[in-house]
Amino acid sequence: MLSYKGQVIVITGGATGIGFAFAKAMGLEGGKIVIASRRIQKVNDAVDKLRSIGIEASGTNCDVSKREDVLRLKSFANQRYGKVNVLLNNAGITQDQLPVLDTDIDVYRKLFEINYFGVLNCIQIFAEDFKNAPSAIYNVGSENSLFNGVPLAAGYISTKHALLGLTESLREELWENTNVSFIVPGLVESELSEGFLKGMDVDKFVSIIMKQLKANQFYCVAHAHNIVRINKRYEALNTAYNTFAPRYMNDSEFDVRTQINNIMKKEEI
Repeated sequence: MLSYKGQVIVITGGATGIGFAFAKAMGLEGGKIVIASRRIQKVNDAVDKLRSIGIEASGTNCDVSKREDVLRLKSFANQRYGKVNVLLNNAGITQDQLPVLDTDIDVYRKLFEINYFGVLNCIQIFAEDFKNAPSAIYNVGSENSLFNGVPLAAGYISTKHALLGLTESLREELWENTNVSFIVPGLVESELSEGFLKGMDVDKFVSIIMKQLKANQFYCVAHAHNIVRINKRYEALNTAYNTFAPRYMNDSEFDVRTQINNIMKKEEI
């Protein structure tokens, strides 16, 4: 089981909500916490709270959509504590509920800049610290990575679907000593749902997820009813394939992964 004692842990979007709850949980296990957010006063308040309960913590402002900010965040963490061992990509934004056709194109761009490219910025920039030591990258997705949970939120949902694809690719590509996990919140008490819907207590959510992270689970989940909507999507896919593209002998002939693997094997000979 993974231990966070003595580990340098960077958490984006770490000043409030899910990010702060992870900062507290990992810090209480002995992690050295660096939290980042665009709102420096929120960061300072969060750092004070963590230090008040005996956690070694620091923080700085960072807009993850700006690579120069992420480079500065890495320098800040390295100067304070040394190489980073754990990166928890939690920073994200949502959108006003509007139909696809009524949502301004700039809303889509901003969502992707933070929810997708912001995560990619952090992964690419912090990866230098992970090459020669046990490490972990945790990306916070959403139930909306797996199905359309929020109506009239196509931009937000698209970013979370894209983030799942990125994280699955990352898990295949990175070094053996780097754990990669995809955290799947459902409705959790946070700024994103404040005053709108009642979600799972954030500390309860994090306690459930922490056990899975320590066991190096890829999909880290907590909301049981999600499987109903997941099954609905995959049952529809199964029906479509069984009806219009049923399995047959040697049907891997047009499978992309099979063909690429065969080419790679030939090149190795």
